[in-house]
Amino acid sequence: MEGKEEDVRLGANKFSERQPIGTAAQSQYESKDYQEPPPAPLFEPGELGSWSFYRAGIAEFIATFLFLYVTVLTVMGVVKSPTKCGTVGIQGIAWAFGGMIFALVYCTAGISGGHINPAVTFGLFLGRKLSLTRAVFYMVMQCLGAICGAGVVKGFMGDSQYELLGGGANSVNAGYTKGDGLGAEIMGTFILVYTVFSATDAKRSARDSHVPILAPLPIGFAVFLVHLATIPITGTGINPARSLGAAIIYNKAHAWHDHWIFWVGPFIGAALAALYHVVVIRAIPFKSK
Repeated sequence: MEGKEEDVRLGANKFSERQPIGTAAQSQYESKDYQEPPPAPLFEPGELGSWSFYRAGIAEFIATFLFLYVTVLTVMGVVKSPTKCGTVGIQGIAWAFGGMIFALVYCTAGISGGHINPAVTFGLFLGRKLSLTRAVFYMVMQCLGAICGAGVVKGFMGDSQYELLGGGANSVNAGYTKGDGLGAEIMGTFILVYTVFSATDAKRSARDSHVPILAPLPIGFAVFLVHLATIPITGTGINPARSLGAAIIYNKAHAWHDHWIFWVGPFIGAALAALYHVVVIRAIPFKSK
């Protein structure tokens, strides 16, 4: 009987190299090198007197301006060509959006966090990563930057040609319903904001030093892949500022018919991603105080 107990004991130790997974793996780092950062306050009036606050807003404005300039100009080039083989095509448009997000997040992450998207800002606000004061300021600056970026593209193309080519404005394409468009925008933004939460998770940064360096890469790839999937449905919004900037400068009736989809869809998708990350992935509401 003792021999059998010894065999059982040895058998249990044969797999000592196994690593815990899930929350068990997280807990082993809890007391070593990481403490949960406190949630951002809802209102932080003191920010209004700080230059870093306004510098961050300017960074969001410039980043969104450059984002619209490159991406809408790319869309214009594809639409203008009589044959898609003579252009970068849908894949090129997707690369323009994803590549610009990669570059701009890399450039602005240390200043403003590199949101460049009101839906991302909204999701991070719900996750208590920034205050309402900063969130509203970011959204305003992002929308202004998008309008200016689309305006520069119109200046390059000329009024008649810009309007003829559709101005890069988002709308639900023929063959799809408004429900299809809304669902595509919700799913696409969920993927993006979920990736943003995962790539910028402070716990992962504390555990793996390479995570902050690589963060812009998966975010850019998420934008690229979502564009590949949803360009045929809505032209891909997943960024209310991008949709608003193009719609205002183009300013034709069909650009406004479905415009609500490109605000409601991204905000719902961002909220679901924030909920999923905070409640399911990090299980923050269930952690002992």
